[in-house]
Amino acid sequence: MKRSYAWCAFALASVLGAFSCRSSDAPDRTVASGTNAQASSRLDWWRDARFGLFVHWGLYAIPAGEWDGKTDYGEWIRDSAHIPIKEYETLRPRWNPTKFDPEAWARAAKDAGMRYLVITTKHHDGFCLFDSSVTDWDVMSTPAHRDVMAAISDACRREGIVPCWYHSIMDWHEPDYLPRRGWEKAGRPADGADFDRYEHYLDAQVTELLTHYGKIGVMWFDGEWESTWNHARGKRLYDLCRRLQPDVIVNNRVDVGRGGMSGMTTAEGTCGDFGTPEQEVPANGLPGVDWESCMTMNDHWGFNAHDQDFKSSRDLIRTLVDVVSKGGNFLLNVGPTAEGEIPAPCLERLAAIGNWMKVNGDAIHGTQASPIGAPTFGRVTVKKDGGDTRVYLHVFDWPRDGVLVLDGIGNVVKSARLLAEPGRELTVKGGSGSLRVNVPERAPDADVSVVEIVVRGAPIVYAPPRVEADADIFVSPLEVRLVPSASGLDVRYTLDGSEPTARSQKYVGAIRVAQTTTITARSFDGEVPVMKSVGRKLVRAVPEPAIANEGWLPGLVYLTTLGDRTTVSNSNGISITDGESLAEVEEQLQEKTAALVAIPDEYRGREHVMLSFMGFVRVPADDVYTFALTSDDGAVLHVGQDFVCDDDGLHEAVEVRGTVALAAGWHRFGLDWFNRTGQAVLKLEMGLAGKPLAPIRAEDLAHDEVNAESGPATGK
Repeated sequence: MKRSYAWCAFALASVLGAFSCRSSDAPDRTVASGTNAQASSRLDWWRDARFGLFVHWGLYAIPAGEWDGKTDYGEWIRDSAHIPIKEYETLRPRWNPTKFDPEAWARAAKDAGMRYLVITTKHHDGFCLFDSSVTDWDVMSTPAHRDVMAAISDACRREGIVPCWYHSIMDWHEPDYLPRRGWEKAGRPADGADFDRYEHYLDAQVTELLTHYGKIGVMWFDGEWESTWNHARGKRLYDLCRRLQPDVIVNNRVDVGRGGMSGMTTAEGTCGDFGTPEQEVPANGLPGVDWESCMTMNDHWGFNAHDQDFKSSRDLIRTLVDVVSKGGNFLLNVGPTAEGEIPAPCLERLAAIGNWMKVNGDAIHGTQASPIGAPTFGRVTVKKDGGDTRVYLHVFDWPRDGVLVLDGIGNVVKSARLLAEPGRELTVKGGSGSLRVNVPERAPDADVSVVEIVVRGAPIVYAPPRVEADADIFVSPLEVRLVPSASGLDVRYTLDGSEPTARSQKYVGAIRVAQTTTITARSFDGEVPVMKSVGRKLVRAVPEPAIANEGWLPGLVYLTTLGDRTTVSNSNGISITDGESLAEVEEQLQEKTAALVAIPDEYRGREHVMLSFMGFVRVPADDVYTFALTSDDGAVLHVGQDFVCDDDGLHEAVEVRGTVALAAGWHRFGLDWFNRTGQAVLKLEMGLAGKPLAPIRAEDLAHDEVNAESGPATGK
């Protein structure tokens, strides 16, 4: 057994004197605070790269997604198929990827236009693809007896690719890791487990990864969401990485507080250099913050031989463009086979992306987010060029009339061309913040064609004004604000939905509306309209009547339902989990009361469970109220007769907000929440629309016996 805790303790001690999360050489643009100060130089290469390859590879590639007749598994197979640890360990002597060619992997990434490669050094199953001195649960105890990280890092550098490491904080194999999976607690008790000792083990392996393989671009952590990991541990790990390699970039999953699949950390003071949206692209980007969307080509991260649901090359190219146009990086995943080959459908798509990048890569590498959002024809990226700016128009929908219209740029145009036909100049006409580019009849690329426009100076951006209000519904008169897109522009507006003109009312201060109104606003440069108008309908609502309190009892009633589900309403029924008797299950299904909207202590960490809260909630005045529901996995909320928040489905902690008009007094309340596996989160806050929110007070919750017997309140 290659374990030396004395060595681990020495590694942990190296944290002393390490850089703090917000030290002078920590990133100035952070996922935690969202500040937009001068960017640190160590992130420059990563921001310039924009495109990287993600590789999920490990023992889970051997079953290739299949276990006991089911074929929908991936890298989580040990947990999702409930494989006992001794049975999973039988995969280790089968690890012998004779077709593994690290040079071919690195070349595939390079040819696709990628600049960096992130590979799993250890996934949640704990198996290490590198030579670790503190465990024999690694590749050196397999027939292959080959350090994958050494091979990959060498191959990447030869091809000009930056090697980067993925490393799981969660570990289902190491005996000191806590908590145990819910299904294995009976067969694998946690007696004697010590998470502090596990932290030494984790630090020792991170030290190996950052001292044995040369300069590493990114430490990409994952598996931080379980209750044993916290900010203090995350900070120590972040500091260790930065002490070992001051220039290494560390993602936000080193710390806690990530907002589910959206991937961004909102809490102040947390560690991490960039956010990590997973399988999604932020709708409007994240200005001033570094982020990277990671995404699979099909439906699994690890290899699944049965999963042929591959995204098309067009979809992948357009996703790359979408991500970069919003200021992010794109990390595209492949799951190699147990033999060590990248599957052919993945290679085909990488080659197609590479062909597109050979022509249009200048519109991706080194570019920044669109200053004007997403035009109707596609996306925009920009790049500084001395004192001028190169504006790249990524055209998804080629204009039938041969005229490409770009709204929002007020600069003088110096030149225009197609990247696919660089020697052919295009003519451009402009005025009032709109450019009209004459393009050929046919698009040069069926997926995405790129027009490059060079404009004088930094972008002069015109955009519609913003119509700001606390909510789209109101009870009392509502204050509305119109915010111009740029200094020097006037905003004119109408209150009847008609198009504003140079003679319409000029905005000089807050507008107060007392009846249902459609505000339409437009920016003007003097008397010349410079952009399209924007409208917003604001509805005066009648508050839902309150219900008289007839001696109700404090708190809410909640019912428990056991079983595997993917949504509130989709369940495989009640199930008895390992170690439970029927009597214990029946007891958990009894009605109970809760003083607050929160997971009761007895259900914290419980998997395959749904709680249905029922009762009444009180509000102090006739007004519009905002409810903010955060859940992991899914939850839905009803207040009165309204379906207020839909946070349903399988996901990590995500906040969803909804508004409703309520009269002063009591209103029916129903909330269904479930947790399938992993972290369990439930939080509900409430407040007047546009005002700070807070948890609902105990004195504002009540229930009666009739409601308690009525069954789940909000099933969809």
